[in-house]
Amino acid sequence: MCAEPLMQNTLKPLEKNALSVESFRLTLSRHGLELTRGHTNTLQINVGLLCNQACRHCHLEAGPNRMEVMDAKTVDEVIAFAQRGHFQVIDITGGAPELNPNLTDMIERLSPLAPRIMLRSNLTALTDGKRDSLVDVCRKHRTVIVASFPSLNTTQAEAQRGKGIFDKSILTLKRLNSIGYGHDGSDLELDLVSNPTGAFLPASQVQEEKRFRRDLQKKWGITFNHIHTFANVPLGRFRQWLRHSGNLEKYLQNLASHFNPCAVEGLMCRTLISVSWDGYLYDCDFNLAKGHYMGGRKIHISEMDGALKPGTPIAVSDHCYACTAGSGFT
Repeated sequence: MCAEPLMQNTLKPLEKNALSVESFRLTLSRHGLELTRGHTNTLQINVGLLCNQACRHCHLEAGPNRMEVMDAKTVDEVIAFAQRGHFQVIDITGGAPELNPNLTDMIERLSPLAPRIMLRSNLTALTDGKRDSLVDVCRKHRTVIVASFPSLNTTQAEAQRGKGIFDKSILTLKRLNSIGYGHDGSDLELDLVSNPTGAFLPASQVQEEKRFRRDLQKKWGITFNHIHTFANVPLGRFRQWLRHSGNLEKYLQNLASHFNPCAVEGLMCRTLISVSWDGYLYDCDFNLAKGHYMGGRKIHISEMDGALKPGTPIAVSDHCYACTAGSGFT
């Protein structure tokens, strides 16, 4: 992962979008870079926008009233695509993927197809008393749990995710620890993801990992394996909040001024292909939220023989600054 750059406002007035920020494509060009696909080793599956929360930072605007959910037929097509693609990592996300009724079956069928299966969780849907069988399947297949846990501060966390969410998240982390997740030497990996609770960039990942590890252990006896700190992507509900609060242009300029050219090489979109709940392909989950299809064409997984060839261009827009600011979204 790249070190954070020292430069600040290095933008030149070459080409700007409506918000007075240089286009991401021109920023790449100015640094002599292009964003193209490398070897695709990760299949990310968005199983739907249904969620038990309506987080302020959600780039997908997921929530309890969203009806977009991957059906059983599309699950079968995803499994077939995973067999053809020979992926090393399969990353299941949402919404709250736990709310998809096909998830347990999906994990059972995907586990033999890739060495690493990841499930992204907001923690509160995973252990709500309705999905014990899902937890058992995750443990059985050594599914990596990647859990959203934005802040150690109750007020900050609940301002982003909703009242009562913090305590429920703590209880779920304890439950996962109790069945073996997150301990040194265990093959049950528990990782945390922390996003800022406002219109600012994340703190140093190294320092945050030390702080989270110390405080979670001291206050609640909780352990975990890794933490990832990422900037919020200016899309969906978070973009709406930025606009309504008058912070959109300032936030975009802040992201752009922290553009780190050495982060481009390790961007997830270079090695990842994203499948939406309806089976169409995108370069990443953020382009899915933006509606930018992979290659600029609406392609269904049933049309694909296997993984993509290296060298194909990746669709970009101003939201890409969030993935290249500081240490990057790698």
